[in-house]
Amino acid sequence: MDFIEELRTLKEQLMFEHKFNVPKTTKNVVIAGMGGSGIVGKIFTELYSSLPVYLVDDYSAPDFVSKETVYIAISYSGNTEETVSSLQEAIRKGANTVAITSGGKLLDMSHQRVVIPKGLQPRSALGYMLTPLLKSFGAVQQHEFKEAYDLLSRIDANHHEEEQIAHDIYVSEKVPVIYGVPPYKAVAYRWKTQFNENSKILAYSGSLPEINHNDTMALKGTYRRDEFYFIALTDGRNNTVERRIGITENITGIKFRRIKVEGKSALARVMAAVHIGDYITYHLAKLRGKDPLDVGVIEELKERLQESTGTQ
Repeated sequence: MDFIEELRTLKEQLMFEHKFNVPKTTKNVVIAGMGGSGIVGKIFTELYSSLPVYLVDDYSAPDFVSKETVYIAISYSGNTEETVSSLQEAIRKGANTVAITSGGKLLDMSHQRVVIPKGLQPRSALGYMLTPLLKSFGAVQQHEFKEAYDLLSRIDANHHEEEQIAHDIYVSEKVPVIYGVPPYKAVAYRWKTQFNENSKILAYSGSLPEINHNDTMALKGTYRRDEFYFIALTDGRNNTVERRIGITENITGIKFRRIKVEGKSALARVMAAVHIGDYITYHLAKLRGKDPLDVGVIEELKERLQESTGTQ
């Protein structure tokens, strides 16, 4: 499947019906995942806050994990070594475990499992991995999925603006710096990783208002400032943060390329913001003559680790 065809499956992924049981005795939630699978938990925490949610992106499980914890291991392959290791520890601690995966070791380890379709890049299966979380915890209502579907359909049909942004970055050879306002902090990070994996360039991300307590000092006078392409992900709904963006531009002298996301529901806006970044990074990859599907360097790293340790 060509990468652009993978992108176009995102709207259908939101219609994925599978979910898992969340016990009424649950007091906290842990979501473990790496890379394209790990971004799922980050986005989920911007849409759900009824229970404490802790994210794991290494080999271990937090000390507080217990039988009152729902421990969700997300790995598209099912064999990500960090996630497998953390799930093993969670099982020893007595957690109620769930695996969201297309196969691999995780299937036989967890109490519950959501099996998702194979054949995609992990980062292209975001909807398959995120939707079971949202539905299982009741984080959004059904009509929000339909709105998101329709909004993504429109982006699929017309992504000329995304192509133009990609062209601007390509011609200028600037490094993207993406700042997201709530609830787009995780989406900003998603853009960063999509620039890395799809376009094969470095990129950086942060969030507002947090950057006004650190990055703002550097934005005023860092060296080689003109080599960065500053992007602000926003929806215009938070007047205080919008004022901060404008004042930051005025004080520092930089100019943000503002991406204003439309949509009634938070889910629709978040998924639209994700999709806009997907298309920008896709078009930039094509302009640079890079294959967005290629993750050869990452695979080589995994192979060398396996050779030296006997793991994946």
